[in-house]
Amino acid sequence: MDTRRADVDDLALAVATAARRPAEGTTLESLLDTGDPRRWVALDLGVRRLPWYWPIGLPSMAWLPTGEPPSGEPVLALALCHPDGHMRQAALERAAGVPALLPLVAVRCSDWVGPVRDLARALLRAGLAGAEPRAVALVTAVALRTAARQHGAHAHDLLMDILEHAGAEVTDTLLDSSDPATRRLGYRIAIRRNRFSPARLARIAATDTDVVVQGVCADAVLARTKDGRHGELLDPLLRARAAQVRASGVTALHRTGRSGEATAFLTDRAGIVRACARWALRQRGTDPLPRYRELCAGPLADVPPGAAAGLGECGTREDAALLHPFLAHPVARVRAQAVAALRALGAIDPERLRPLLDDPSAAVTREVATALVSSGDRLPEPWLWERLAPGRPRRVRAAAFRLLAVQPCVFQLRCHLTLLDDADHRFREQARAAVLRWAPAYAPAEYAALPADERARLDALVDRAVPVLGEHNVRLLRLCLGAARRS
Repeated sequence: MDTRRADVDDLALAVATAARRPAEGTTLESLLDTGDPRRWVALDLGVRRLPWYWPIGLPSMAWLPTGEPPSGEPVLALALCHPDGHMRQAALERAAGVPALLPLVAVRCSDWVGPVRDLARALLRAGLAGAEPRAVALVTAVALRTAARQHGAHAHDLLMDILEHAGAEVTDTLLDSSDPATRRLGYRIAIRRNRFSPARLARIAATDTDVVVQGVCADAVLARTKDGRHGELLDPLLRARAAQVRASGVTALHRTGRSGEATAFLTDRAGIVRACARWALRQRGTDPLPRYRELCAGPLADVPPGAAAGLGECGTREDAALLHPFLAHPVARVRAQAVAALRALGAIDPERLRPLLDDPSAAVTREVATALVSSGDRLPEPWLWERLAPGRPRRVRAAAFRLLAVQPCVFQLRCHLTLLDDADHRFREQARAAVLRWAPAYAPAEYAALPADERARLDALVDRAVPVLGEHNVRLLRLCLGAARRS
């Protein structure tokens, strides 16, 4: 059982245990974080699972049909989550006027039983009418989590209608929520109501830690710059740390008559910002490619880090010569960008890139492996086997493994079989999965064409794989090779 499911079951068991001992006066607040919407949803799921694994069973619900009052909030909470729909419906009638259980009423609005849903929806609307802002925010968070259920749209739509007409205090509570989805909703509502000045929206977009809020606020800023005014609002966006916010600012440079400033962003560290900068320049009739060529032709130490990447994004194969010096750049990120740029231009020279497979940077090694995959079958196999040796850094071994996997089929198989007992468990798992799905149609022909010593070596590796793959899978492997008679 995974940790998440175990937490759900433990929560339900704690509430059920408290419900069995009402005399102890245990409150819901002592059993779960009532301000966390995830715990309410987890309680509902956990209680429905309890009868399947708890031998004692759920506490008696005999008090529900008799009209007796519940002996405490845990008992009523348990009844609201009961697997029996009749029990849930009866519990809802008792939950009216109990604000603490309003989150569970919201959960029941998406119940799979129609009468339970209908009653819960009526109770939720009545309960939210005079609820405190914090309670409304909590119920909102619960409704957002259950909205994806088959019948979850009603509670969501009800909350949206209430929130659109709620006072500023409720909106402020949403904005202060620790639940990301609720906080994002609060910003959308506040923006629709024009609660924020354009300057404040720009500051939020530039400084908030939530990328969704950044995007929502940046879009709102752009909506206020459509007429070419308020160009000063773009400055916080252009200085923002988040790439999508900078991209929004760069895109808006054109509509505010500041397209020329996009030149400074041609070498931004983020590809999306560079793309927006090129678009803004082209809108004014400026081709960004000459600028990239000019930058990359200068002294290596003076070239901005993003220039090589930008040239690869809009250049041609003839620009490869400008990128070759960057393969020896002292900054690993620039070396990786140069390799990616050469690949984008279709100007890969395997002999030039091979030495970079031993680069001390994992990012560079990954880019080189990606670039060489298309020509992997032309790389010297002994050279790749040297880099797959156990003493090599893992980044180099991983790259060699990836390149050996595109060798002719029997050589792929030899690589995978060799790694079945590797010290690195990740290599072992990848190799085992690759062997089990390995069955190329042309394998028998390639196997038969192997020299006798190579074939014997491969046979030995297949025999050695029995403890890992099992006799049945090894037998199938031999059949794929056409080697059953030789086993």
